Parts: sequence; C-alpha cells; structure tokens
Amino acid sequence: MYFHDVVRILKQQGHTVKIFTTNLNAEGGTDEKEVNDEIVYGFPVDYLHGSLAKRVFKLPEIIYSKKNKAAMAKLLDEFQPDVVHVFAIYVTLTPSILEACKEKNIPVVMSCNDYKHICTNYRLYHHGHVCTDCKGGKLYSPVLNNCCKYSLAFSIASAAEAYVHHFKNIFRKNVNVFMFESKFMLNITKEFWGDTFKWRLIGKPFHAPAFTPSYEYDNYLLYIGRLSDEKGINVLLKAMQLVPEAKLKIVGTGAEDSNLKKLAAELKLSNVEFAGAKWGDEAKKEIRQARFIVIPSLWHENFPYVVTETYSMGKALIVSDKGGLPEYTFEGITGHVYPADDFKKLSDLIRLMWNNESETVQKGKNAKKYADENFNDTVFYRNLMDAYNFAINKKPDFLHTSGIA
Repeated sequence: MYFHDVVRILKQQGHTVKIFTTNLNAEGGTDEKEVNDEIVYGFPVDYLHGSLAKRVFKLPEIIYSKKNKAAMAKLLDEFQPDVVHVFAIYVTLTPSILEACKEKNIPVVMSCNDYKHICTNYRLYHHGHVCTDCKGGKLYSPVLNNCCKYSLAFSIASAAEAYVHHFKNIFRKNVNVFMFESKFMLNITKEFWGDTFKWRLIGKPFHAPAFTPSYEYDNYLLYIGRLSDEKGINVLLKAMQLVPEAKLKIVGTGAEDSNLKKLAAELKLSNVEFAGAKWGDEAKKEIRQARFIVIPSLWHENFPYVVTETYSMGKALIVSDKGGLPEYTFEGITGHVYPADDFKKLSDLIRLMWNNESETVQKGKNAKKYADENFNDTVFYRNLMDAYNFAINKKPDFLHTSGIA
C-alpha cells in the first residue's frame, strides 16, 4: 500500500515515475521494450523453495545481486532520474542497486517502513520479547537466538547477509536520506547507528478525507490484523475476561490462530468472536461499525495502517505503549495508551470506553479531525518533496519531475 500510494501521489503531481521491482513470474532483465514501460522487472531469486543445497547456492545473489545491480545501472542510463526512492529492497532487488546509483551519482532516499536496516528479522522482537541484541555490531545474534522465521538456516543466512552489508557499509554510504514514519523508528535507528545519517520524518501516504466517518456502531470493540505472537492478542484476551459486559470481535488470521482460540476457551470467554480474515471493503466495514479499536502490540509497531484507517472512519483507539503507537494516540482525546503487558490496565480502559459511549464517540470525532488535517496527500507530498530536495541538495524550483520508486 505504501509503495503504490507514493507512486499514485507522484503521478498525480505530474512526475514521471519508473518502477523497478521483481516478479517471480517474470524472467527479469531490461530490454528496450521494458524500459519504455512504467514497470521494469529485475531478476527474482526464489529463496523460499527448493532443497537446502539449492537455497545455499542462491545465497550470494540474495545478499548482493550482481544481476540486479547491472539491470539497475542500465535503467538509470536509460531513464536518467533526478532521484531514486527505494522500499524494502532486501533479498529481492538487494542493496546492490544502491551502489549502482552511487556509481551513477544519482541521489537515493530510502523509506524505512520496518526495522530490517538495523534488525535481521525486521521486528526487534522474538520468542515473546523485544530484542536489540544486534546493537553494537553483534550481528551473530540471530544465530544464537534462532530468531529469523524461527529457523536456524534462515538465521544463519540472515546473519551472513547482515555482515556483508555491514562491512560494505552499504546503506549509510549509498543512501542520501533515510525517511521515517515515526519518531520511535528514527530514534532507535540512532541508537544503533549514532547520529551519522541524514533523515526526514515524512509520515504515511494516506488520504483520510476520502473516507466517510461513522459515529454509529454495533455492539463490539475490534482487533483487526495478523494473529501472530508479537501482536499481543493474548494480553487482550486476558483483559476481556475482566470486562464481561464488553464484546470483542477479532478479525484476522495467522500462526497464532489455534493458540489464541485455545486460550479463549481456557479463559471461558463468551464475549469474544473470532471472525476470520477479511480484506478490502469487508475489513473497512468492520472498522466503521465497531465502537472502538484496540492495538495491543507487544513489539514496537512503527505506524500501522490500522491507525490511519481507524481515525479516518471516525473511531477511537486503545493502543499499547510500544513503538510509534503513542505518537499518534492522544491521551483522552483520540483514545488511550497503556503499558503493553498490563492486561488489568487494558481492561480498565476497555471498560471506560465501553461504558461511556458519548465520550467514545467524541474521541472518534476528534480522531477524524486530526486524520483529515494530518493524513492527506497534500501533507505527504510536501514532506516527500522536502526529502527529495534534501537528497539532491537543491531548492524546490530546481527539481525536475522524474524519479524512480
């Protein structure tokens, strides 16, 4: 969503955009026809399937793809962009493309939407707790912790990848500006790297005014998202045991589905419904009809889309104090914040929101106002152009209207 919304906003403002990506169904390469199209496909590496020997053989191309570096260099020669904007290039295009940009003297901005630039498993979390073991160059930690997909093979490969990128200093050397959605991710990046990089806070590409709010509601509060260990749904279930008058609907699926249903049965919860996965308009309908939404994350959420979607539809939030969540939840105004592992405090807030309906509706109205003013295309485009201009060290009047996403 982030990637495509950035492309959408740039094109709406008259910029010429070329997309360089990978596709497991495409052979890769940049022939003359592809260069004239909007999307150019690099060379994909399928690292999830096949025998162990085949995956080990593919490892160098997953860490540093020479093929994609060459394809990127060719594309830069053909397209001649003013700036390159990269998203989630690990193990697909790989950071080798950053060196192609550096060699062509093309400035690069990088969106940091997860923690992969400082954490091998993207999450700063494993086996039930927050983790910063890789800090200080301890890049062997994934092997000791077995934290990458909880697989020793993936953990060894991820540690090897991290060491290669570290010794090449591939990010800080080749990226002109790092862009963040939350102050938390910016500050923890500084903890790992020091204040040795250029950055901008730009928020999220999201147009809240396009959403119609609803200040009516059905008889449930909502959790919507993945059912995984870092999401803290187990804490939410324990809280619900203490608020029998409230009803929780859980929308989503994931690895913890059976464990959470088992926990709900053990706690004898008759006020919890597992509604399964819903997407698109169905998911939006669940948010629009809820009384309020809870985000009980145990890991450091960055700035999830459920925040912008909830606010844009006029609903209030209860969130844990992890990551960027407290930055966008204004205590008593758009919702409430609680200590992530404190299910008793969470139950108190659920009871407060459930039993004070008019105040909860007002919080939703406050949230909609905040979202419309701050989560919109105009604000994001202004922040994005500030980052681009910072990267190319030019004033806005001198910026050409082309770029690569």
